[in-house]
Amino acid sequence: MTKRGILRALRRPVLAALLVGATVMPSWAESLADAMVSSYRTSSLLDQNRALLRAADEDVAAAVAAVRPIVTWALESQYMKSSLAEGKLTTAMGLTASITLFDFGRSELGADIAKETVLATRELLINIEQSVLLNAVQAYLDVRSASQQVELQRNSVRVIGEEERAARDRFEVGEITRTDVSQAEAALAQARASSAAAVGQLEVASEAYKAITGHYPKNLSAPPPLPKMPATLEAAQTIAQKTHPAIRQAQRQAAVSELQVELAAAQGRPTLSGSATAQLDQHGNRQHSAGLSLSQTLYSGGRVPAAHRKAMAQRDAARAQLLSTAKSVTQQVGTAWANISVARAQIQAINEQIAAAQLAYDGVREEATLGARTTLDVLDAEQSLLEARANKITADADLQLAHYQLLSAMGLLTVENLKLGIPTYDPSAYYNSVKNAPHTSTQGQSLDRVLRAIGKQ
Repeated sequence: MTKRGILRALRRPVLAALLVGATVMPSWAESLADAMVSSYRTSSLLDQNRALLRAADEDVAAAVAAVRPIVTWALESQYMKSSLAEGKLTTAMGLTASITLFDFGRSELGADIAKETVLATRELLINIEQSVLLNAVQAYLDVRSASQQVELQRNSVRVIGEEERAARDRFEVGEITRTDVSQAEAALAQARASSAAAVGQLEVASEAYKAITGHYPKNLSAPPPLPKMPATLEAAQTIAQKTHPAIRQAQRQAAVSELQVELAAAQGRPTLSGSATAQLDQHGNRQHSAGLSLSQTLYSGGRVPAAHRKAMAQRDAARAQLLSTAKSVTQQVGTAWANISVARAQIQAINEQIAAAQLAYDGVREEATLGARTTLDVLDAEQSLLEARANKITADADLQLAHYQLLSAMGLLTVENLKLGIPTYDPSAYYNSVKNAPHTSTQGQSLDRVLRAIGKQ
């Protein structure tokens, strides 16, 4: 067999490596659902906002407690001396109970504000849950894409290495010049640099994955089938307006602002309160008293009207925020929908590009063995095929991500809606334990059980 025949035979396994090595991936074990479950369980951001929700729950308890009696005790000792009498030390112990009997609705408004705030905070928690899960999807797809890019670049190094060795062999038999060999050497160095960059990008993606899920990626499986989409963009936007937690949070905040306007208007109303006192001195003398008090601020220097105007301005701001949030969610749905269409069109075009680049690469290699093409022509064809395959990896990941971005924009990217099959945080458990401002030991024990359960989430 001639040297040219030997070189042609050597190139066949190289071509097979390009066709097979760039597409075959090892079997995986960790799924996208596993990544989302891990992010949900380990997210410190979720823990932070769950604690903020429990703090908002306590505001309801404080509002309820505001209309209950307040009991205080005091021990007083007093020394008195005058020019007409000797010094005398008196000591007395007293117990006082006071209660607001009627404040013309201010206490009820305060409780309603606290409850609406709790509901708004719950919606915020759901929105953060969506963000956490979407970050997990992004991290998962980034690691998958980076791993595929590493395999693709390593395969390119192997292929171009074979080209470089073949160029040296052809140079030795006088078929090509030293310039052709140098071009092959430069291409090999560039491929090695690209491979090193791909490895670095995989390490970066792995660190991001660990930050989000709590562990490094290992044996990631292929993504599941794409989530189902509504029939039309308008249908998706309609769903988003009804279900997105950011919109529902803004609605609750608008309701809070309306109640705050009413509360500010009620600040000038009277307050009826009652009190009772029992006192005992060092001689065993007892004294009891009880009374009612009706009070009202007649003039506050403009403070009460200013607070009312401020509340109305904040109400207008909350209404505008609701409108802005609704528009933003509609835009997010439209953007995700467009990204899906773009990614699908890109994948279709890239598939055609890969097929054409593969045919071109095969033809150029054969022509190069006959002396009709240069080494640079072969390397250029190989680079075009490599870029097409790299673009395909990116487009596939973009399509997956766009679908989950659409779910998030519609308010459906939650553990419950995705049916991930794990216990979820129950925001009502703590609320139900504290909404009546518990103080007795039985209620306290119930609250302790809730806190322990929350700690195990």
